Amino acid sequence: MLSRSSLRILLPAQASKPRVSQLVRSPTIFQSARVLSTVADRRANSTIQKLDSRTLISNTAPRLASLSRHFTSTAVAADSTKMAPTDVQQYDYIVLGGGSGGSGSARRAAGWYGAKTLIVESGRAGGTCVNVGCVPKKMTWNFASINEALHVGEHYGYDIPKDIKIDYRQFKETRDAVVKRLNGAYERNWGKEGIDLVHGRARFVEPKVIEVTLSDGGKARYTAPHVLIATGGRPIIPNVKGAEHGITSDGFFEIEELPPKVAVVGAGYIAVELAGVMAAVGVETHMFIRGETFLRKFDPMIQKTMTERYEATGVHIHKNHRGFSEVQLLKDGKGKDKVLKLIGKDGSEMEFNELLWAVGRVPEIEDLHLEVPGVKLNESGHVTVDQYQNTSAEGVYALGDVTGVAELTPVAIAAGRQLGSRLFGPPALKSAKLSYENIPTVVFSHPEVGTIGLTEPQARERYGDDKVKVYYTKFTAMYYDVLPAEEKKKNPTEFKIVCVGLEEKVVGLHILGLGVGEMLQGFGVAIKMGATKKDFDSCVAIHPTSAEELVTMR
Repeated sequence: MLSRSSLRILLPAQASKPRVSQLVRSPTIFQSARVLSTVADRRANSTIQKLDSRTLISNTAPRLASLSRHFTSTAVAADSTKMAPTDVQQYDYIVLGGGSGGSGSARRAAGWYGAKTLIVESGRAGGTCVNVGCVPKKMTWNFASINEALHVGEHYGYDIPKDIKIDYRQFKETRDAVVKRLNGAYERNWGKEGIDLVHGRARFVEPKVIEVTLSDGGKARYTAPHVLIATGGRPIIPNVKGAEHGITSDGFFEIEELPPKVAVVGAGYIAVELAGVMAAVGVETHMFIRGETFLRKFDPMIQKTMTERYEATGVHIHKNHRGFSEVQLLKDGKGKDKVLKLIGKDGSEMEFNELLWAVGRVPEIEDLHLEVPGVKLNESGHVTVDQYQNTSAEGVYALGDVTGVAELTPVAIAAGRQLGSRLFGPPALKSAKLSYENIPTVVFSHPEVGTIGLTEPQARERYGDDKVKVYYTKFTAMYYDVLPAEEKKKNPTEFKIVCVGLEEKVVGLHILGLGVGEMLQGFGVAIKMGATKKDFDSCVAIHPTSAEELVTMR
């Protein structure tokens, strides 16, 4: 594999012209919306001179002629307003969306197989996971977990001050800096693979032609035999009068001051994670859910115990809630200075300092004009794909949140890599695809939840009651043994193993408690390989750990 290190950021003044033998590099490569920039790691045979306050790097290193269309990394400024409609730049692979899945597929195609690849991204590099998902969420979970640990520390003999101050603004600045570094890392990695990047909003104008609207209003067109839709999703804001006064999970990461009292609407993992974070740092937290429990797609054990645990630790759960008819902004401000009145459909009224909508997500596809290539959607509005990520349109593919299937970052990355190998790899990989069975999932709640495979009801429905055997245990992790009895009850650990058949093949594993997020990965490998209960039993336990219960359960 040849190493390449040039990221061309194609932006308003440059996006419409083909490559020539000069590179334009800006000092603000990862921030500017108006310059074409190239990250170059070529030191030999290069000269540097100034041109219009930008650094012009002229690269005279020899090229491999046979690979020039993939490895040419040069460009010159152009005026997008003068672009003729017929000016269409050719690529091997166009990826719409620079998030986890799109990036994984682009890097596999370009870095492993030399495909001339373009990423079109309208926001920050890294997509949902890096900017408003996994990364800031996990950092905020860590932030909240430290506060919980301080409480336990008192019982280990630490003299913990009662008036510890939380500087949430400082934490946010630190978290934002980490995200910004990752944005840069994504773009540097694209540069190392020789991938081009254009900032703008994309839409299909022909089945294989993409038009990008740039930040100055100019337009540029690109074409490729293979186009991937990996534009992700966005949170839903319900159709409620005044709903815009609340925030979504995206807005949660913009909060600079914690609200004293918050309403969280939703029962999925996003609602549970963010409610858990706020409750753990002392915010009066109210959850409004339609049923009796939350996390309803998880095993009943998880639903019951987690709902009870949140209630025991002070979260106010409003069950069987029928929704709100109106949200009124009584006072605009931040933190305690913002006041909202929530009016229920039953006429009830409550005041909060913040309202978080966590009622689901929809695919970010409405501006793509998918009817042009003939991409079909399913009943939920997601892009329909087969097991190879093919859409209904030849040469157009989709993965990640736009498909509504296993909306998890590692899933999108794995699917993207498999697709890149199938499209551009050797013949042996032409059938490459991702298996969506036995995907491990963790909810970073308080405590954590881990799950892989079938729930107990799913297993009984698929195999029959007589074929299913369940192993279960509930205990208190040693970490909490120092707590008073009543406090121990608030911190349960629960494990369930779901087995099928005479050989007791493990088809489901459901765990909640301290540290299960790290615990699940290894057991996920075993289950993916077809482990049986006997295989679990044959493993010597590590003592004293919570994980040992999974190999000693009877």
